Amino acid sequence: MLVVEDLRVSFGGVTALAGVSFTVPPGTITSLIGPNGAGKTTAFNAITGYLRPSQGHVTWESERLGGRPSDIARRGVVRTFQKTSVFPGLTVFDNVRTGLHLRSRAGLWSVLAGMRRVRREEARLAETAREVIAFVGLEHRRDEVAGELPYGEQRLVELAVALAARPRILLLDEPAAGMTGAEKDRLITMIRRIRQAEVTVLLVEHDMKLVMGISDTVIVLNHGRVIAAGAPTTIQAHPDVIRAYLGSSSAPA
Repeated sequence: MLVVEDLRVSFGGVTALAGVSFTVPPGTITSLIGPNGAGKTTAFNAITGYLRPSQGHVTWESERLGGRPSDIARRGVVRTFQKTSVFPGLTVFDNVRTGLHLRSRAGLWSVLAGMRRVRREEARLAETAREVIAFVGLEHRRDEVAGELPYGEQRLVELAVALAARPRILLLDEPAAGMTGAEKDRLITMIRRIRQAEVTVLLVEHDMKLVMGISDTVIVLNHGRVIAAGAPTTIQAHPDVIRAYLGSSSAPA
């Protein structure tokens, strides 16, 4: 489904990606791990159009992937960010409605004219927003201001906004950062439900217990290069990974 080939990205004299290649098969949960500065978020940015690689390309469903982030999102490649990116002054419901703009078929003049078709579409999108909010378990928070929610629930709002864009593949950038143990357990359940809904997941995460417990494949970056890729059990025992990141073979347990 997603094929990354020889991506190279440099910032001044610093090489962030030095020829990164990997694939993400459809229907899988694939994790991209590595030490801080290994190039994980840079890879996400290159895939989703937030920066242009100096070399290499990304293929999505057998076609080259490129253009603006919004164009890429319309093709079903949707991402979240390391830092929570909800609209803090809006309700949960209105936050999720922002993620539905990619589905809207109404043009500017139709909206200004208040056409009946536009009103029908608005009703349809509102119902979809309610369904997405229910999917992530935030029905009881629907009318609350997002910025006033506990941090873990704000992350779920961000996830709901991404899901509202109807992704075919969802790129999650450190979704468990700052979460409590109970919130992480809830997140794991949610990611599995997303995969069951036929959405492929590409995950960047530092929590090794979460990564090893949920991933079909783990890809390891170090200094902008892929040093290992395989099943979690293979990665846990890989000597290069242990030296570069895990510290010991028992670290992910």
